[in-house]
Amino acid sequence: MTRIDDDSALHAFVESRRTALFRSAYLLCGDRHEAEDLVQSTLVKVVLGGERHGRFDNIEAYARKTLVNTFIAGRRRFWRREQPYGELPDRAGDPADTDTGLMVRAALARLTVKQRTVLVLRYWEDLSVEATADLLGMRENTVKSHTARGLAALRAGMAADMAEELV
Repeated sequence: MTRIDDDSALHAFVESRRTALFRSAYLLCGDRHEAEDLVQSTLVKVVLGGERHGRFDNIEAYARKTLVNTFIAGRRRFWRREQPYGELPDRAGDPADTDTGLMVRAALARLTVKQRTVLVLRYWEDLSVEATADLLGMRENTVKSHTARGLAALRAGMAADMAEELV
């Protein structure tokens, strides 16, 4: 548990945890630029929260919860549903790329927001079911349900991607 009482400790936290927050944000978003924006928004909220509250007993948990809440709130906005493009590509992307990481991120992107959030918290952030439920404000059984359904959808998506690649 990290306790923050002054600005220098808050600054040191931001410097040391920015990369880890970016990795989690990237797994949630699936887009580098959106992840950078998400981390920036999160850190602004953490710093302003530090100024408003005076100190944190557990800044790590506060930052993680702020990251997740900011991500989920951003997905609720109407303007996030549309993806404008200046030009349409001539052809689809190259399906011959066999990088497993790309397939996992693509499969994660097809999950619902809550399933993706639960899987990232449980398996990337290595949080327990109880900690994930507490962070997201849901019951443990709901976390377990989202985890099971998310893993099933992730496996199905990965299997479909791998089968498509073999063809």
